Amino acid sequence: MSLVLNSPNKRKWRRRGLILSLLIVLLPLLGLYLYGQLRTPGAMLTSENYTDRPIFSYWVNDNWGGNGGVTCCWRLDGPTAKVVWILSRTGEQARQGVKQERHEIELPMPPRGRDDRYLHVRFDPDNQVRLGWSPDLFSPFSPRPERAQNKEVDHE
Repeated sequence: MSLVLNSPNKRKWRRRGLILSLLIVLLPLLGLYLYGQLRTPGAMLTSENYTDRPIFSYWVNDNWGGNGGVTCCWRLDGPTAKVVWILSRTGEQARQGVKQERHEIELPMPPRGRDDRYLHVRFDPDNQVRLGWSPDLFSPFSPRPERAQNKEVDHE
């Protein structure tokens, strides 16, 4: 019995081996590409304080937002957002005996567009909180500046 495969069988097995090698290389690359396209990217937290007290610190779904500025990169998804914040006090308020206060509220998570990267947390008087997404640092709660609107039209 001969161990040598005939020529058509050799070509068939060579072709199968090549296809299998390509699949081994390309399937993980395809998986990584699809993961990058379908995953929710990390979000940045920023806050707006319209109360008469400074915000010492705040969290959204246990992700720290700081006390102003922007923090990055948090996974913020799900149907609700638990916002916890600690009110600080100015020097004058401290002299008057005003104490730090801790508050929390659960709100529905606003819908997020594909280009939205910033979750704005707006602290209003009477411990009211609003959440809104935007693709940049312009507040979703205020009209966009004319210049920013024109830039968006130019890029599209």
